[in-house]
Amino acid sequence: MKAIITGAVCSSLLLLSGCSNSDSTTSDTSITAPQKTALASGIDKANMDKNVRPQDNFYRYINGGWLNSNEIPGDKTSIGSFYDLRDKADDDVKAIIEELAATKDLKNGTDEQKVADLFRSFMDDEARNAAGITPINFLLKEINDLQNKDELAAFFGKHSSTGINNPLALYISVDAKDSSSYAIHIWQNGLNLPDKDYYFNETERFVKLRSGYVAHIENMYNLAGMSDGKAVAKNIMALETSLAEFHWTRVQSRDSEKRYNKFATNNLNSLTDKFNWQAFLTAENVNSQKNIIINQPDFIEGFGKVFAATSLDTWKQYLTFNTLNAFSSYLTAELDNEDFDFFSNQLNGRKEQRPQWKRGVSVVNSNLGEVIGKVYVTRHFTPEAKSRMSELVENLRNAYGSSINDLEWMSADTKKSAHVKLAAFTPKIGYPNKWEDYSALTIASDDLVGNIIRSRKVSSEKELSKLGGPIRTWEWGMTPQTVNAYYNPTVNEIVFPAAILQAPFFNMKADDAVNYGGIGAVIGHEMGHGFDDQGSKYDEKGNLRNWWTEQDLKEFSVRTEALVEQYAAYQVFDDLSINGELTLGENIGDLSGVTIAYKAYKTSLNGQDAPIIDGLTGDQRFFMGYAQIWRGKHVEKSMRNRIATDPHSPGEFRALGSLSNMNEFYEAFDVKEGDAMYIAPEKRVKIW
Repeated sequence: MKAIITGAVCSSLLLLSGCSNSDSTTSDTSITAPQKTALASGIDKANMDKNVRPQDNFYRYINGGWLNSNEIPGDKTSIGSFYDLRDKADDDVKAIIEELAATKDLKNGTDEQKVADLFRSFMDDEARNAAGITPINFLLKEINDLQNKDELAAFFGKHSSTGINNPLALYISVDAKDSSSYAIHIWQNGLNLPDKDYYFNETERFVKLRSGYVAHIENMYNLAGMSDGKAVAKNIMALETSLAEFHWTRVQSRDSEKRYNKFATNNLNSLTDKFNWQAFLTAENVNSQKNIIINQPDFIEGFGKVFAATSLDTWKQYLTFNTLNAFSSYLTAELDNEDFDFFSNQLNGRKEQRPQWKRGVSVVNSNLGEVIGKVYVTRHFTPEAKSRMSELVENLRNAYGSSINDLEWMSADTKKSAHVKLAAFTPKIGYPNKWEDYSALTIASDDLVGNIIRSRKVSSEKELSKLGGPIRTWEWGMTPQTVNAYYNPTVNEIVFPAAILQAPFFNMKADDAVNYGGIGAVIGHEMGHGFDDQGSKYDEKGNLRNWWTEQDLKEFSVRTEALVEQYAAYQVFDDLSINGELTLGENIGDLSGVTIAYKAYKTSLNGQDAPIIDGLTGDQRFFMGYAQIWRGKHVEKSMRNRIATDPHSPGEFRALGSLSNMNEFYEAFDVKEGDAMYIAPEKRVKIW
């Protein structure tokens, strides 16, 4: 639906997520599979399409049978390897929640009571419909009572933690040039469509979406019993379009150095004096902070112009809609369905609402995630899996070190710094060593909107309490039941939640080849983010500091530009190609990940030949294991939105793009000139 950026500079395996931090379980031993009479190949041959030549499209050779025989259900926009595991995680979490929800006389204030009553409050349709918009009337009244723009600025600050969208997304994160301390940051915000281009692109799809959005605003006003919906919708669209004009593009916002702009809080008027910064910062409870980091200062200047030029009444209309928007999923079925129709159906192509229990699981995961996580890992993550994963991480680290040594284009000085950074990586595997404390949160079975508001405020207060304190290296930015992984450069950590450590990524019953091609490449991908075009700007302590020689940076840029051009040539649809600049960091992560994972796999064999399993060599199984983790299928609307907003390339091209650059893949599958995947040797990209 709609999301407010909450900061963070981390890079995740799938979608950009908030990050937070150490579970350094490591081993120097080589990976050794548990003793079995026979290990499986880990390759699902039923998914293959042998009518496709592997040399022409390896992704479809491995996954084509599955692509041809599986349809996307109406309640989904995507299916595939990641999504199968997410469904499994939902089922596992549902079982935990339902056990608690079925328990009588849970003691008030316990974590168990909070999980059960939060779920119950979401599932109680009858109570939600009966309440109408009453649960948010106090917010709507507060908006209506605003007398001037100073009060408006204070409202922005006060209710950002309530979840009401405004143009300034303030968040707490590590100071990128002083990684021993936290700082307040502001990110450009205020739009409800996915990106600035949605407000200006004149192709038919975007024109239709803009028309649909205006109609949606009017419908929400009408369903809430408010007047003048048609005029209000036009005003709000005009306001958001004015803000969008000053937004940086996603490519511009990728640049870590350009985003670092530290201002004294008492000097923010140098950006705009049209906005009462003191009122805003006081309401945010950060007015005592001396400095603030502005990610997109040009936007703040533009925002000041829009703020001054827009009437108080229009701003109140905008905030009223954003309040309905923020809570529509927790109010009446009519408002919920209207929200679904635009944001899920028109924008992303989802035909049906997800089952209510799945949505309830998401609500619990979002607000009490680590309560569930504690139970989840006891049931679904073994010590043996954590131990084996720890060994894999260290093997990948060693392989990365070896690869750095072998780079012909990098000088000794830069190599030395790269080794220091690599050695400082902190791996976190499975689950936190210290769990989040939810004792300050009150949950009631008959107060869904109140539960959500209190949860958001408690989360905000936890964030604010970081200021002036030590870096919370124990924090995680994802729950254990999340199917994903991430790298956070300001604390130099790589994080692998328990839920991703399952087949096809991590198969305890399979031979090592497929595991190195699967989870090994995932590990390498997250390590690779430490050395991608942005992550490489941070040192071993997480500080934004150049540790490269000038010549090495030039050599690095030549290689990254070649990768931009390669991916920009991939056509997703006849009229749409990948944005090679937007996806560069993730493409570097993919190429680095599979390259280093292959090197680690070969080292793990200790000079011995890999066994032939199911007629496949070890190298073949490795590359097949890599291709099958990207198995996926998406509805067209969703895919088009991803191309516009997601820094990850589509799964097919994540597989094809990386493997087309690896000489070892050419040898394993006899790829020759004239084959569709062939790239001339001198044009193949090798970075790490």
